[in-house]
Amino acid sequence: MELLMGNTEDALQSGSVYTKQQRIAKLAKQMPDAGFTSLAYYVDLEWLREAYGQTRKDGAAGVDGVTAAQYEEDLEKNLSSLLERFKSGSYFAPPVKRKYIPKEIGGEPIRPIGIPTLEDKILQRAVVMLLAPLYEQDFLDCSYGFRPGRNALQALEALWRAIMGMGSVCWVLEVDIKSYFDTVKHGYLRGFYKKRVRDGVVTRVLGKWLKAGVMEDGTLHYPKGGTPQGGVISPRFANIYLHEVLDVWCAREVRPRLKGRAELIRFADDFVIVFSSEDDAHRVHEVLPERFERFGLTIHETKTQLVDFRRSGGRNSEPEVFDFLGFTHYWGKSRKGKWVVKRKTAKKKLKQAVRRVYEWCKRNRHKPVKEQWRTLCRKLHGHYGYYGATFNMRGVKSFYEQAKRSWCKWLNRRSRDKDMPWERFNRLLKRYPLPAPRIVHQYS
Repeated sequence: MELLMGNTEDALQSGSVYTKQQRIAKLAKQMPDAGFTSLAYYVDLEWLREAYGQTRKDGAAGVDGVTAAQYEEDLEKNLSSLLERFKSGSYFAPPVKRKYIPKEIGGEPIRPIGIPTLEDKILQRAVVMLLAPLYEQDFLDCSYGFRPGRNALQALEALWRAIMGMGSVCWVLEVDIKSYFDTVKHGYLRGFYKKRVRDGVVTRVLGKWLKAGVMEDGTLHYPKGGTPQGGVISPRFANIYLHEVLDVWCAREVRPRLKGRAELIRFADDFVIVFSSEDDAHRVHEVLPERFERFGLTIHETKTQLVDFRRSGGRNSEPEVFDFLGFTHYWGKSRKGKWVVKRKTAKKKLKQAVRRVYEWCKRNRHKPVKEQWRTLCRKLHGHYGYYGATFNMRGVKSFYEQAKRSWCKWLNRRSRDKDMPWERFNRLLKRYPLPAPRIVHQYS
């Protein structure tokens, strides 16, 4: 039987917790319009133990500086105290510690990341475990981000099938939301989650996380909107917000008014809409900024474009291409001579991946060769696991060659003698071979 909360890849350790989640999912499916007033009572000490088990232990410490090792010294007492404070409403949501990281290796640190305390992560995980089975009955099939049993590769497969299903005539609206996680309006978000969650204990702690504040360079301030990236609860907030603003709106109001077919594919805040009619595409392109502006969101004009993705190229001599989830999508011919939508690693993403390996080899060239080899193998396998798609062999081969060159260069600079020429490096590769490029995901 298909699980009510989705086909989860990571099975829960506790059978009791899983049974409770199945009950929440069943009730949510039976009552699609009901608000749940009794959710907090599902959370007990065993639930918090499971939440702690699913929480990352190697992450950076929050504003209190408490690490997982310190918290585990008296784990049962700490979890019991957390449970009592959560149920009584006396839990204080500490501010998140803000750090800035670059979007690209070596670039400007322009992406803000919020780091919650370990205890805050545990409670956020516990609440997400409550909300996940409930909202899995509400979220539409077009949403793929931060949901159990769903991932970016499935979103790419859905996009491929949508375009191929429309044949050679297709328009793609590629949309980018400007600073999405920083511009979510708290008032609208509260209204959205209170449609389904009316348990005072849960709504109280959700409100506390929205108003927790941000600690930056020793200064505490309280943003009027946004959900800091890095928190466990933030992806759930983001999905609830766009579910109401975009997914439901497209399904109930946009599609019935269109002349042709339209398919929305969304992964978190990244989404594209595929149209079979050019008029429909232009109409939605015009009305979408107004819809988002109503809820405090802004469309990035320079990164949002309507792509004429007809196989013949339409008005242009060459068919247009577009990027989505790290891939560039374009028309091409298969080995059988049939026109199909192909995808290859986007130039920007390939450059970033190569740069990350290069910087890692540079920083870790002093480590034993065997240790470097093991880590590089994991990096290559990880890259193939995502980008190793049909028609993208050239992209994964390019990454492999660049990774090999980076490793050779920094092994050669371990000493002033530069005793790692290509001849010796090739002999080294026979003893420590790097994983060969391969196609992991096949489609036809």
